[in-house]
Amino acid sequence: MCEKCGCGDVQHVSIEVHQSLLAENDRQAAHLRQHFEQDGVLAVNVMGSPGAGKTALLEAIALAVAGRLRLAAVSGDLATALDAERLERAGIASASISTGSGCHLDARMVHEALHDPRLGTAARSADVFFIENVGNLVCPAIYDLGQAVNVVVLSVTEGVDKPLKYPVMFRKADLVVLSKIDLLPYLPGVSLATLTDNVARVMPLAQVIALSAIGGAGVAEFAGWLDAQRAAARGGHMQ
Repeated sequence: MCEKCGCGDVQHVSIEVHQSLLAENDRQAAHLRQHFEQDGVLAVNVMGSPGAGKTALLEAIALAVAGRLRLAAVSGDLATALDAERLERAGIASASISTGSGCHLDARMVHEALHDPRLGTAARSADVFFIENVGNLVCPAIYDLGQAVNVVVLSVTEGVDKPLKYPVMFRKADLVVLSKIDLLPYLPGVSLATLTDNVARVMPLAQVIALSAIGGAGVAEFAGWLDAQRAAARGGHMQ
């Protein structure tokens, strides 16, 4: 539970305070979105549990589109800059956002990170700007970060019931990436068919990509999805 906002828990903070916080966040997010759109940058909010494979996904896509797309990112975590350092080594201009006790990123945090001269320059000239959110299947879905699209990364090792148990996260998604599919042979009772069906039960227009960041399966499909979103954004609408 986030100490600052209560993350929607009206017993932790008053409804008025929570609504005020969200209103200010939405104002900041609209400001960010305007800049992303003016600069022709596709902003992608990447959400998922700790260990779902968010950073590995971005590392894999960096390799797949190297020399073709310019990438930048911020990476949120309670402590350390380890994920941002991994993204830097993968060739993605990155900065870390340490939230302390906060279980999600908000628009103010992203805005402040973009004021770093090096990241700000890279982000403005990027084709895709990834916002790697704090590992959590609840709170990140509540906060608008100025993104164009939401991607939820769900590892097959988390089991097949997560979309049903955390429906808000999946309803907010434009794409669900089922990660670590190379581990399926070692997971009795877990199948892509069941996972995909459970996603479809809570996600209005289910778009799912099964992917292995290590083996490479699905990475080209994810790159193609990003291309489609960039094309749609230039046409004034999202797919």
